[in-house]
Amino acid sequence: MAWDFETDPEFQEKLDWMEEFVSTKVEPLGLLGIHPYDVKNPRRNELVRPLQQEVKDKGLWACHLGPELGGQGYGQVKLGLMNEILGGATFAPIVFGCQAPDTGNAEIIAHYGTPEQKERYLEPLLDNQIVSAFSMTEPQGGSDPTNFVTRAELDGNHWKINGEKWFSTNGKWADFLIVMAVTDPDAPRHQRMSMFIVPVDTPGVEIMRNVGVYGQSDGSESYVRYTDVRVPADHLLGEQGGAFAISQTRLGGGRVHHAMRTVGNCRRLLDAMSRRAVSRKTRTGAIADYQSVQMQVADSYIELEQFKLFVLKTAWMIDKYHDYRKVRKDIAAIKALMPKVYHDIAHRCIHIHGSLGVSNEMPFVGSLIGSMVMGIADGPTEVHKVTVAKQHLRAYSDVADPMFPDYSLLERRARAKEMYAPVDELAAAVEAAE
Repeated sequence: MAWDFETDPEFQEKLDWMEEFVSTKVEPLGLLGIHPYDVKNPRRNELVRPLQQEVKDKGLWACHLGPELGGQGYGQVKLGLMNEILGGATFAPIVFGCQAPDTGNAEIIAHYGTPEQKERYLEPLLDNQIVSAFSMTEPQGGSDPTNFVTRAELDGNHWKINGEKWFSTNGKWADFLIVMAVTDPDAPRHQRMSMFIVPVDTPGVEIMRNVGVYGQSDGSESYVRYTDVRVPADHLLGEQGGAFAISQTRLGGGRVHHAMRTVGNCRRLLDAMSRRAVSRKTRTGAIADYQSVQMQVADSYIELEQFKLFVLKTAWMIDKYHDYRKVRKDIAAIKALMPKVYHDIAHRCIHIHGSLGVSNEMPFVGSLIGSMVMGIADGPTEVHKVTVAKQHLRAYSDVADPMFPDYSLLERRARAKEMYAPVDELAAAVEAAE
């Protein structure tokens, strides 16, 4: 029987090194007013490149990738434990070569790109010489790709793209975008769209504005308009009509990584909450002595530990089956649970810090907004709950219970009496003989 919650000592040493490295060298970068994705900024590169080299020297660069692409090919459990450490440090993913959306975009090109696409786009992306954006959602369509209207039409040896995309993360820094567009409007709903590599400097690509999540002074969520944008026919990724399947493959592992980074964020919030509770004094003692505060700390610890174990179990299942479809229910479940756990712990942390907690001298309100982002990004919570329910109920597809089902107490008692009637009769006979 294999049922183990321990990390092997060799990998634990790597995690310990990461904890120290991230807290002492990487976290401070997020306080300097430099954006981690601004790869054209000399000052950013002066600070980031040496740290990236340290990570490479430790063999921890882009560990989600296989050795043929310069990574370790780690499974989701190891990646999950690493991402717990990276969560909460703004520059940590970029220093470790695992920043979204570049990781997912690199995965797409690695699996579906041509040799020419890999040479031109994948290699510099993996080396963080450039960054990319995933241009999928649309203003009128939200995250439901079946409502997208951006079109790509084959015109000679080029595709011509027209439409608008909303919240293309890091579009302002990107060298290229991966765009989902309708190519077969009359095909079945999930076979209408294709994916394309579109260099940002292609004529007709217009970043209308860069939107910020509330509280950010500078936005990088790009609102992009495509007007007669022509890209060569060989910039199609995978097969025509295959965008939906490609995007689902891209998002599966990413949701586990988001969840474990959320675990890391929540761990920091719980730590801050606990430190404040034992340090803040009232006339009768520390606020940690009050039962109401103890309840908040206890709830946060319990919810965090439950969530972490659920995420790691899901990661373990992915490693076991090597098939995201078999783990679809649990991936959807952790995605649905993530924003609630994050929100509740952030809210308690703010509350225990009082007026300081809501101020811009603390990062806690940013975490609260972050929890709301997690309830929207990669599909809204409601969509994932529907997926969980549908996947769960498939096991009951053949059930057709009568009005009074066989699990009623009346039915169960009747079956019990029938099963043990000979025993009851024997017992009665023995009792009568005595």
